[in-house]
Amino acid sequence: MLRAQRRQEILNAVRSGSAQVAELATAFGVSEMTVRRDLRDLEQEGKLTRVYGGAVAADEPSFAEVVVERLDRKSRIGAAAAELVRDGQTIMLDIGTTTLQLARHLRGRSVTVITSNLAAYEELLPETSVELVLLGGVVRRNYRSLVGVLAEDALRQLRADVAFLGASGIEEDLSVLDSTMVEAPIKRAMLASATRSVLLADSAKFGMRGVARVCGADELDVLVTDEGAPGDARERLERAGVEVITA
Repeated sequence: MLRAQRRQEILNAVRSGSAQVAELATAFGVSEMTVRRDLRDLEQEGKLTRVYGGAVAADEPSFAEVVVERLDRKSRIGAAAAELVRDGQTIMLDIGTTTLQLARHLRGRSVTVITSNLAAYEELLPETSVELVLLGGVVRRNYRSLVGVLAEDALRQLRADVAFLGASGIEEDLSVLDSTMVEAPIKRAMLASATRSVLLADSAKFGMRGVARVCGADELDVLVTDEGAPGDARERLERAGVEVITA
């Protein structure tokens, strides 16, 4: 493979979320040193941002940027979702800024939280009533999450009463999408390991896109959203058996 072609493929991998140096070296049959040089040159061209062990897309917004977007809606959704949790339950908490708001409304509750969300973990760490289970895996610093085979393997060994998921977008056919391919297997594993599934998505997510399909409406039990969610989509979700809660 020519260097220019390899670098384009590296950019494609970074944009889809698979950007660890070791994985890229194996995928392209080159040394890790070669991959690091490619990442250095691509960063100098402004096409990506290097992080420890790999790289992220240069245009990927940071967690700190996203967390303040539509904060009032997300807080109301988080509060409504917290009302679905009973003391003594075990829940799984997906990555994202809306699930972080749910974590904030679980302070002082007697629950077990299994999560790949480092921001939620930090939020609940001082709460001695909350038992925290942090999944292993590769740290995505830019989005403060844990991904990879270690996280996926851990989820296969665990069970929960409820999985609370975030999403990058909800398509016209009600498919739940994620913008980062490396996160999708974690979401699917949470769905498979929980008795009940709850999607947290503010109204802006309807019509937004992603690169990876996580699930369809048939795999959801509840959607918690805000009053701006399209009425036709809510009706179709309810017809599909999904309880829609408007925060």
